[in-house]
Amino acid sequence: MTATWFQGPAAEFIAVSRAGFDSGVSILHFLGGHTADVVEDRAVAQTKMTINQRASVDGVEVDVVCTGRFYDFCRRDADGWKIVRRQPIYEKDRLDPVDPSASLDLDLDLLDRFPVGYRHLGYLQTKAGFTVTTGLPGLAGAAVQRLYDEGAKWLAGSSTPGDPQQVGR
Repeated sequence: MTATWFQGPAAEFIAVSRAGFDSGVSILHFLGGHTADVVEDRAVAQTKMTINQRASVDGVEVDVVCTGRFYDFCRRDADGWKIVRRQPIYEKDRLDPVDPSASLDLDLDLLDRFPVGYRHLGYLQTKAGFTVTTGLPGLAGAAVQRLYDEGAKWLAGSSTPGDPQQVGR
């Protein structure tokens, strides 16, 4: 799993997500429409998703909504289909105070550290103490093109589902 605040194996992602929930971190995901390109025992699946996170930023409770897609490299084995790599594609986001009468002055230097697709999500997560990776795939650009190229190679028989270590570089 490669996300704004986490890069690593699924089991570790689940453990740190549970620990975060237990300590009050509020992140929800909604999954929408799904497509898959399937070649024999391999697939690349794309699923529309929305990330909703609520937190306090400089004393103001806010919601961030980020829309995009999960881009999944899948393999079928004797036990069925498995996701072997999940890479979110961050398309657009927004930040809103929960109380519409509240005002928030954003640090534009911090906001500008993150790409358009997840700039507000990255801002909130940084303010909440997370280390946020920059350069993740968005709607367009070199990072998402590299991901699409890795997906094509995966379907053509590549021995690995791309190189998650290159994400964000």
